[in-house]
Amino acid sequence: MQDTNQANRRRLLKMLGGAPMLPIGGVSMAALLAGCNSSDDDDDGDGSTNPNPNPSTTPVTFTSAAFTSMPAPTLATPQLMARTTVSSALALTFSDGSKRTVELGYEPFFMTGDAVPDGKGGTMVAGGYFNLAGAPIMDDSVPAKARQFFSNCPDGTSLLALSEPTKVAGVAGNAVYAVVQFEYQSMNQAGADMYGLLPSPIAVLTLSQDPNTGKLSLVKYSNVDTASVHGLWITCGASLSPWGTHLSSEEYEPDATVARTQAAFQTYSQNVYGDPAKANPYHYGHMPEVTVHPDGTGTIKKHYCMGRISHELVQMMPDQRTALMGDDATNGGLFMFVADRKADLSAGTLYVAQWTQTSGTGPGAGTLKWIKLGHATSAEVKELADQLVAADIMDVRTVDPADATFTQIRYSGKDNWVKMQPGRRQAAAFLETHRYAAMAGGTLAFTKMEGTTVNARDKIAYSAMSRIESSMIDGKVPGLKVEGNSAGAVYQLHMKAGQVDTDGSAIDSEWVPVDMGAVAELVGKPLATPDALGNTHNADFISNPDNLKFSEKLRTLFVGEDSGGHVNNFMWAYNVDTKALSRLLSCPVAAESTGLQAVDEINGWTYITSNFQHAADWGGVHAVVRPTLEPLVKANYKDGFGASVGYLTGVKIGA
Repeated sequence: MQDTNQANRRRLLKMLGGAPMLPIGGVSMAALLAGCNSSDDDDDGDGSTNPNPNPSTTPVTFTSAAFTSMPAPTLATPQLMARTTVSSALALTFSDGSKRTVELGYEPFFMTGDAVPDGKGGTMVAGGYFNLAGAPIMDDSVPAKARQFFSNCPDGTSLLALSEPTKVAGVAGNAVYAVVQFEYQSMNQAGADMYGLLPSPIAVLTLSQDPNTGKLSLVKYSNVDTASVHGLWITCGASLSPWGTHLSSEEYEPDATVARTQAAFQTYSQNVYGDPAKANPYHYGHMPEVTVHPDGTGTIKKHYCMGRISHELVQMMPDQRTALMGDDATNGGLFMFVADRKADLSAGTLYVAQWTQTSGTGPGAGTLKWIKLGHATSAEVKELADQLVAADIMDVRTVDPADATFTQIRYSGKDNWVKMQPGRRQAAAFLETHRYAAMAGGTLAFTKMEGTTVNARDKIAYSAMSRIESSMIDGKVPGLKVEGNSAGAVYQLHMKAGQVDTDGSAIDSEWVPVDMGAVAELVGKPLATPDALGNTHNADFISNPDNLKFSEKLRTLFVGEDSGGHVNNFMWAYNVDTKALSRLLSCPVAAESTGLQAVDEINGWTYITSNFQHAADWGGVHAVVRPTLEPLVKANYKDGFGASVGYLTGVKIGA
């Protein structure tokens, strides 16, 4: 039977001609093409793979894919609202007009807090926290119940394969790896807020891929040692680089003018170093990169030359040099980095966008010019970060000094008056990037610009604006003022070659965004009054988009929500050709959809990864459902301390 399945899979690969193949747990994917013909396989049953002698036979190829939307769960089936629910489907169309439908489901690798294999014959805690000495960080907030802290907020995930053979025992099929980062821990056992108080863990998973079904099974979990980069700070969205590394993030960079005096940063420092005064705010807010090795371990470095901003997600363009960066902040900017060399982010030029508004209606639209902030290497900026404090770089005032040598800017929703110290332009550009970019004329007025991804064929980038509010609508930054939308929108940015910066110098990239406007079907719809379930945003449209990923083969933009307007957050699929929007997945109530990645092909299989975080993070929108759902969620997810890391899979093939 194994030989037959393998032969069927080889036949399928030839017949599909590059079609997407979601993993099917235990079901041969050859069934997708039952009854179809092929001119280059053993159709005549003679045991050979010679072309079929029948001259009328035409190869059947894949032509398109579309997702079938699932309904939003309701209190009629409360158990579906209290867990990850998938009842969507993938419809494949072939060149002979035939169709096959794959019903979808969800397959977790683990739940945080689980004991997972360490590859050495033992186990470790999934999502567990460690200090820089490698010791577990303990939650002793409840007497006699001390345990290692583990995150309930898994986020950015990258699924990948390596060209080198695996060195991990127990991989029965193909070796596949995943990098998973954990943004924060929402609470301790006593219920106290833990946001941003612990160094974010990041782990490499070694997975065994069944060659016949595509199913992925966890073989090894390895925590990445982050001591060399001073630990990680609030790692949120992530992406896979074209050269196969995991591009992480550090969002909401600590304000270096005040961080050392703040209790939260001191607690973070204590948990990282065992010393509340040792952590340096200039070591955080950068772009980490993880390289995976065949033994299932990972090594990490931070790129200090890509700007110190609220890195949400870095999207590399196909040239392997141009990075477009989300900036999850109030008074955030759109930033671009052009590396000196392919597949090497250790040196390059940093730019910020200048928006010229062409429409203020709804989410608005504008054209983009680019201001060069500077060129640097990571090493030289790291040296500045090691040596300088904020006062060495800028004089920052929060009250008007009535001094014309200061420049008034908006920073994190407030007025700042800033003046660079002599000779500190480089330090200002790369360590005080938000303030310097505003001084330089960049449009620092966006709110919560989150996931960024690219449709390479059409040269369109997509950026999620989770909420259109505050600095986008108050007009306090000249040139940008649009209409507010608490449900947010996804913008598209057309990219072109041959662009120059505002000084007239050529930008050495063919992937420069030149305009920005909302995708009509991806604008959220606030409700005038809540619906019967409590939703304040229409449940049939996106709400507070966060994670974005694009599949070239599926021609589909995937959108994950971080919504306070939907009772359950959803993952959506938007076909950029048909404009169809389909609900693929519903997260447990009050959980955020995270960990999204669309993988077109690994050993012939297509994957869509999906995590969630902070289930039962109750808000006002949950007043109607909380009494019914709270006990169910607690039972499903370790009293709210557990969260799942996994992927969408096929569960049944239909006609």
